[in-house]
Amino acid sequence: MVTPGGPTLHSVLRAWWVLPGIVCTLMSGPAAERGAVGGNPYEKWAKGAPSDPGFFPLAVWLQAPANAERYRKAGFNTYVGLWRGPTEEQLATVEKAGLRLICHQNEVGLRHRDGSTIIGWMHGDEPDNAQSLGQGNGYGPPIPPERIIADYQRIRIADPSRPVLLNLGQGVAFDNYIGRGVRRNHSEDYPKYLKGCDIASFDIYPANHDKSEVSGKLWLVAQGVERLVNWSGGEQIVWNCLECTRIGDVDRKPSPHQVRCEAWMSLIHGSRGLIYFVHQFKPAFREAALLDDSEMLAAVTALNQQIAELTPVLNSPTIRDVAGVRSENSDVPIAMMLKEQKGATYLFAVGMRDGITTATFTLGGIKGPKKDRSLG
Repeated sequence: MVTPGGPTLHSVLRAWWVLPGIVCTLMSGPAAERGAVGGNPYEKWAKGAPSDPGFFPLAVWLQAPANAERYRKAGFNTYVGLWRGPTEEQLATVEKAGLRLICHQNEVGLRHRDGSTIIGWMHGDEPDNAQSLGQGNGYGPPIPPERIIADYQRIRIADPSRPVLLNLGQGVAFDNYIGRGVRRNHSEDYPKYLKGCDIASFDIYPANHDKSEVSGKLWLVAQGVERLVNWSGGEQIVWNCLECTRIGDVDRKPSPHQVRCEAWMSLIHGSRGLIYFVHQFKPAFREAALLDDSEMLAAVTALNQQIAELTPVLNSPTIRDVAGVRSENSDVPIAMMLKEQKGATYLFAVGMRDGITTATFTLGGIKGPKKDRSLG
């Protein structure tokens, strides 16, 4: 789908559920000469995620350790959250499957602080949303950022060798989200929340969403990633969640193409880890609904394998200010990312809206094309 032509690449990008991304490999000059920024963000923690350039966090949210081996076979390498854990049995099961873990910091977890299975600690989920008052008494305000910061400091004092993850709600990308209660349309809260974590994540599920402001707008996932990157000022690592089941919608669920689009939109906008939400609540509760959906499981497995193959590239510095892209259809903007690894430059691109356009890529300082291939 990409035709190299000297320093300019010319390609037709169809709707993003047909062609979510392009990767093109070209020869180039040294990254230091071409505005490379970033690098492996986990090196600062002795017991955090592996700083091996071959590791990219591909996680599942709050799953039973009994399924850890099945998730490993599907290309996952990390669990985020354990129900009422960690317990000794849960830790042993996750470790046996060879997966890493981010979990709440409790007495059992701290007993294993010298091990390598736990690679991070986590806050409670979505403190930025209105909090239940219990016993049918409705909802109060979100947890104040000051409390999140204080909890972060407590977790860090107990174990400074691991990062702390904070997962935020859909208000990161959807300002008018009613679930934030009295803090609806107060995006200024988020830079404050980020001071209470080392890894910032969030979730929004456009394919399943029932509000017209969000429904079907897959690009909101990337918008949330971009906002977290900007709000953090580069101080925090950014991850995000992906939908891959019907969750609570009995009439629809994401297609494999939509999941793949959300993933590559996220990666191109700066996500350094993906967390798949794999639960289903309607018409019946299924904790591991992904594992029961053969079509989606095959698609997610292939996507994970593709990301794993490209992990050394994704973990390499991003090259800034040497490439540009022009979309002939202004209604279909193109996002792109340039990486360098082992003397080759990789161009990743994705159409950010439904539609068809012709995109022209201009690459400065590129000596000539080597090979190209589509992510579609």
